Amino acid sequence: MSEKYTVAFLGLGHMGGPMAANLVRAGYGVSGFDVVPAALEAARAQGIPVAGSATETLRGADVVLTMFQSGQQVLDAYRGTSGEPGLLATAAPGTLFLDCSTINVDEAREAARLAIEAGHRSVDAPVSGGVVGAEAGTLTFMVGADAEDFETVRPLLEVMGKRVVHCGAHGAGQAAKVCNNLILGVSMIAVSEAFVLGEKLGLTHQALFDVASAASGQCWALTTNCPVPGPVPGSPANRDYQPGFAGALMAKDLNLAVNALRSTGVAGRMGPLAAEIYDTFAAEGGAGRDFSAIITDIREKSGNQGADAPGKAQATPAAPATTAHDDGSPE
Repeated sequence: MSEKYTVAFLGLGHMGGPMAANLVRAGYGVSGFDVVPAALEAARAQGIPVAGSATETLRGADVVLTMFQSGQQVLDAYRGTSGEPGLLATAAPGTLFLDCSTINVDEAREAARLAIEAGHRSVDAPVSGGVVGAEAGTLTFMVGADAEDFETVRPLLEVMGKRVVHCGAHGAGQAAKVCNNLILGVSMIAVSEAFVLGEKLGLTHQALFDVASAASGQCWALTTNCPVPGPVPGSPANRDYQPGFAGALMAKDLNLAVNALRSTGVAGRMGPLAAEIYDTFAAEGGAGRDFSAIITDIREKSGNQGADAPGKAQATPAAPATTAHDDGSPE
């Protein structure tokens, strides 16, 4: 492969579009496609060359990068559906297939198996960092690949991200992603419950934050994505929980974690409970809100009255947020 690969970029949503735009700006040849017309228009506006179909993007491509919403979409695109040839049958021999979607670990391993059997190379590299990270080129990539393929694709990933971690063999990138977001989902629920408890006990938000952020309760869900307005001015709580990382995406990722727990026989209890909590939250109106808005659900079910709750701080004005889509998960 040449130093600046030609990339077929499939999936130009809120995450994929900015990622593809960063590759174009860095001098990579990019041909993009998305099944959503609005995404194609947005891509054109960002200077991304777009093709008329997914298979059209493959002409001359060294790398096929997919950024889809589900593992089934990845597998269907690889294999083809309804009698139509898939990407694996259409791509030139030895093409590197790079999937940046967040999917089941077993699906990532199956995708790698299919690609290799078809005479190609395979890398799974889910992302963390959200839409802001995609736009700024500061994503974190968790990579599952052979060592040689990892070194081949690393320069491309470094254009789109600030950190690229080789986690192991095929599927290891998805494994790291699912474990990270299991921690994140459970910790956000715990932090939110603690703040609601503090309200009941008469603590101000700032007092609890000042203690926990400098003590053993410190975590990303507290110090970066704090679920109450005030202590962390940049958190979604200060802009009425605009995502950020949407509740529906957290529900999706936690269910991927539950699938992994079950398939490996791990006796996890917090993961399934967190998935149930976020499933309910998403179904009851939280799907499009930041996942930290789970505190509002806990508060309502605890009999607290939002702005009238003890210790409730006033929101601090913050810059408008962009919305997350697909794999817009935080770092």
